[in-house]
Amino acid sequence: MAESDGRINTAISTPELERRWSAVRAAMAAQRIDVLLMQANNDFMGGYVKYFTDVPATNGYPVTVTFPKDEGMTVIAQGPFGAVRELPPEGDGLRRGTARFMGTPSYASAHFTAEYDAVLAEKALERFVAGTVGLLGTAAISFALVDYLKRGKLAKTKFVDASDMVDQIKSIKTEEEIGLIRRTAAMQDAAMDAAFKAVRPGMRDLEVAAIAEQVGHNLGGEQGLFLCSSAPVGTSVMFANRHQQNRVIQPGDQYTLLVENNGPGGMYTELGRTCVLGKASQEMKDEFEFVLQAQKFMLDMLKPGASCKDVFEAYNAFMRKNGRPEEKRLHCHGQGYDMVERPLVRFDETMTIRKNMNIVVHPTYLTARTFSWVCDNYLIGDDGVAEKLHKFPQKIFELG
Repeated sequence: MAESDGRINTAISTPELERRWSAVRAAMAAQRIDVLLMQANNDFMGGYVKYFTDVPATNGYPVTVTFPKDEGMTVIAQGPFGAVRELPPEGDGLRRGTARFMGTPSYASAHFTAEYDAVLAEKALERFVAGTVGLLGTAAISFALVDYLKRGKLAKTKFVDASDMVDQIKSIKTEEEIGLIRRTAAMQDAAMDAAFKAVRPGMRDLEVAAIAEQVGHNLGGEQGLFLCSSAPVGTSVMFANRHQQNRVIQPGDQYTLLVENNGPGGMYTELGRTCVLGKASQEMKDEFEFVLQAQKFMLDMLKPGASCKDVFEAYNAFMRKNGRPEEKRLHCHGQGYDMVERPLVRFDETMTIRKNMNIVVHPTYLTARTFSWVCDNYLIGDDGVAEKLHKFPQKIFELG
């Protein structure tokens, strides 16, 4: 297998890719699935494409991949009409494990191109018309793709959701993946440190977040979110995305930042803290001490075999007992190539906690005068949490 030509920003090793392919093909054989079909258009939550190919989908452009049980992949992505490139068995250094690349200039913003990728996918799947196609990430695959396939030559083909089958494999991290996750956490520690050292009255929220983003790029990060918000102490305000980051920071303000970018190799972690350009109120300090307790309560339950539903219910009972709001969204989940990866520690998750999962825990709630939270990643070991991946201090930083 050809190795990376050096252009890839921290390539996954070929042995690791081959391990993934072998593990998935064994699962496919056990479930009698002939080929997998996946599609993504971003590298925030397009993890299946990255996991199989080591090339992320980006910029809203669709990338469709077929993964047969007995031959190389076909990748369909942005390119000129009629672009077909047969790759050598060893790959070309970029598209390892890919037998064929097919290009088409399709765009979600141009409705009449909706079936362009589907036409090529049908060609790649022609020999499986009497077989079983496993779909990965049905929430990410376009309606146009599957609808076209089911109306065309594959009308009598069996389609099944194979997401859970692959999720069970990719949620367990190998030593190589764990090493990359540690580098991501260290990158975010450095980004948060740089942002808090730079923040000053007169800067806009976005300008501070941009410092964290630049540090991430310098240390091998590619994509991610930098959510932030400033406000006077005593005001309850949650962090927001870039279109709400124009506020000018004033003396004495609080500033909250979430650094959620992927690092070398494309793995995600996330780090969240609050600083004050002056002094924090006693209420802020008290609520922060409670979120640390809430995080520890969660960590004590994250043991291999633990039911996510049971952990979630116990957490909300803990919150009710202590007079705090119940979690209604998502405060604890896996991460990897997806910013939010299974398992979700919530009532609707069927996966259990397992060794070598990368889990983020971020208890978060609003009161009338505070936004209270803490956010860090942890590695699950044999008997529970084995390692706190972020090393950044867990405190409200008083910078005044």
